Amino acid sequence: MHQLRALILISIAAIAGRAKAQTDSTTIPKYQADPKREFRGVWVATVANIDWPSPQSTVDQQKQKLLSILDQHQHTNLNAIMFQVRPAADAFYGKSREPWSKWLMGKQGQVPVPFYDPLEFAIAEAHKRGIELHAWFNPYRATTDNKYSALSKDHITKVHPEWFFTYGGLKTFNPGLPEVRDYIVQVILDVVDNYDVDGIHMDDYFYPYAVAGQKINDAEAYEQYGGEFSDIRDWRRDNVNKLIKMISDSVHTHKPRIKFGISPFGIWANKSQNPEGSDTRGGDSYYGLYADSRKWIKEGWLDYINPQIYWNMGYRLAAFENLLSWWSENTNNRHLYIGQAAYRINERVLAAFKRAGELPDQIKLIRENPRAQGSVFFSSQSLTDNKLGFTDSLRQTYYKYPALPPPMLWLDSVPQMRRKTYW
Repeated sequence: MHQLRALILISIAAIAGRAKAQTDSTTIPKYQADPKREFRGVWVATVANIDWPSPQSTVDQQKQKLLSILDQHQHTNLNAIMFQVRPAADAFYGKSREPWSKWLMGKQGQVPVPFYDPLEFAIAEAHKRGIELHAWFNPYRATTDNKYSALSKDHITKVHPEWFFTYGGLKTFNPGLPEVRDYIVQVILDVVDNYDVDGIHMDDYFYPYAVAGQKINDAEAYEQYGGEFSDIRDWRRDNVNKLIKMISDSVHTHKPRIKFGISPFGIWANKSQNPEGSDTRGGDSYYGLYADSRKWIKEGWLDYINPQIYWNMGYRLAAFENLLSWWSENTNNRHLYIGQAAYRINERVLAAFKRAGELPDQIKLIRENPRAQGSVFFSSQSLTDNKLGFTDSLRQTYYKYPALPPPMLWLDSVPQMRRKTYW
């Protein structure tokens, strides 16, 4: 899914004339010793087999690769993984109302043989290594291509076709339908109630990213449910708001200790669009995706927000330091973890990422900001590849010593790292 985002970013760069990355007079703080508490996460993406599992691998090979991934991240002193369990109305776990993901055994609905539960296995092995596991869901995406004939007969798009609209060749849940919101909440509660996860996590896919010439076909739902709204755009934002609050309330009611966080697109809104926005000139979540991520943290619906600030320091359209500062001023005393673009290291589009010190310098800026508590890297394979020696720099310098995840005092008093096997 982040690969799709990378294409979007490339398109933005093209529109802007593919402006070369700039560095400005930003002062990089001196290296600070490892804090005792810091969130150090990584996304483990299963969609399209980005990180795990390898295509056409056996159950034993899947287990061995996942153990290798966890061992490597433990060696880097990471303390959390965002494990993608629901890429497209499918499942990487057995206790689900949705079919097994096609990216597990090669065909949607195919049970792993010999049977095992990947999420259960991942949780147990992560906890043995002192690593939190946050179950990562995509709430609205139902397909990643238009090969609908390959979908399982019990896929939700076939059971309730009236719940979806097709946009850009993909089927997406219609966020304006109350029954859709109820269903998504129940899907997430299947995991909350049946698995010992430490967090529930969602990324930036809400209403779909714009596709030229495409129209969201939700006029009928708007006519039925949008009575109090004179503008369909406000109604769409409200639909997403309703879902986020429902998930927050439900998760914390069922298991008060579980963390709920979202990783939105890095720009909430540009100052040119909204006086409360950031000093940036790029795509945004508020107007572009109808996702009011700032509201979710202001209302206290989230325990952490994890914006994807996937640009370099000094970038003229969306400078990393400007966005770090903006988000830190909008955390409402909840946790702020910064999504960092390990996948961009040594790329051509933004030349700054050819500089070995770009991401380490971003870590220094994050640590200097008292309202930021850590980082999450996209993605697992990017750290494993150790491009430009970045993972070595984590192990030898920035993450040389272990750190505990920062406490969330507003949650249940039971400590998050409560298991004797953790540390």
